[in-house]
Amino acid sequence: MIQVFSNNDEALINKKLPKELLLRIFSFLDIVTLCRCAQVSKAWNVLALDGSNWQKIDLFNFQTDIQGHVVENISKRCGGFLKQLSLRGCLSVGDAAMKTFAQNCRNIENLNLNGCTKVTDSTCNSLSKFCSKLKHLDLTSCVTVSNSALKMLSEGCHTLETLNISWCDQITKYGLEALVRGCGALSSLFLRGCTQLDDEALKHIQNHCPELVTLNLQSCMKITDEGLVSICKGCPKLQNLCISGCTNITDLSLTALGLNCSGLQILEAARCSHLTDAGFTVLARNCHELEKMDLDECVLITDSTLVQLSIHCPKLQALTLSYCELITDDGIRHLSSSSCGQERLQVIALDNCPLITDITLEHLKSCHNLQRIELYDCQQISRVGIKRIRDKSNWTQSVRFQWSPGEKSCKEVNRVRTWFR
Repeated sequence: MIQVFSNNDEALINKKLPKELLLRIFSFLDIVTLCRCAQVSKAWNVLALDGSNWQKIDLFNFQTDIQGHVVENISKRCGGFLKQLSLRGCLSVGDAAMKTFAQNCRNIENLNLNGCTKVTDSTCNSLSKFCSKLKHLDLTSCVTVSNSALKMLSEGCHTLETLNISWCDQITKYGLEALVRGCGALSSLFLRGCTQLDDEALKHIQNHCPELVTLNLQSCMKITDEGLVSICKGCPKLQNLCISGCTNITDLSLTALGLNCSGLQILEAARCSHLTDAGFTVLARNCHELEKMDLDECVLITDSTLVQLSIHCPKLQALTLSYCELITDDGIRHLSSSSCGQERLQVIALDNCPLITDITLEHLKSCHNLQRIELYDCQQISRVGIKRIRDKSNWTQSVRFQWSPGEKSCKEVNRVRTWFR
């Protein structure tokens, strides 16, 4: 055994196996293991550090140690082999290192700079000049990135498919217009916390992004029905939409979604307090592919919405109804007795639904794939009800209850998490 794996270059494994096969074996190793192998012998050093083994690199676990020169050295080692790099959370990496990286790694397709707060428009300029094959770019929380960065990307990165500029709050409609004019292949846009974006920005997306599948507008509080309706008309392939915190949205937007985006699978509409049963009725009757819905704090909806979802949305897997204070046991009865409830539903959140009682727990027993129930501050859920369902439930999977007792004597008790099988 010692002879086979000796740290000598004359070890048997190096003699018997061709270099191509050894490289293939090394290609399955992670970064840490490759670096360890590089210290075994000169032959293994060459194999471990071969650029073909470094096509995908994720440095998140080393974020506190990664300085600019590390990125530069990696880029020189990997060169054109590198296709995917994550520098998420690497706070010390700045524009100079990224310029060297862009010059050396011109085949990069997926780049994650989430939280790299030293990165500015200059990095986007470098990517535009040297990385024309870039398809996925994450600039989340790169707070100094401005409209100029988007203009540069549009000029050199025409194959861009996914862009995340969440919390880049300097971005306005002018930057977004420049971006979509040059990057017509965009299929996913994440714009969370871009608080300056308005309806005009969405109209630019409507006009230039017909292939859009995912759009996240969380906390873009200037958005109204006018902008969202235009998105629905121009982006009929939309599957994932987040409008949580867009407090001006009404049923007009839900109607437009239902009539134009029948393939919708995920809708997050938390804190959209103007939405009612009427809008969700149109949505449910037209969007039969819905799988996940977050309706947290949609305070106007009633059991009627659950009736429509139970009838028309057989693929529903996760539903958040927290703070929907008009939901009752009867609505849960309709949901749990439907095909989606019995066969698909995995997660249901009912936090702070004051009309929900132990009867809801009895109804949910028919949801055979349920994995998590959230019942924080449901004052009419009792320990007796929890115990009864624990003892009599026929669930075959582990079900997590997140529950805080409702009895007056327990008001000061911390929220408890109970696991039942």
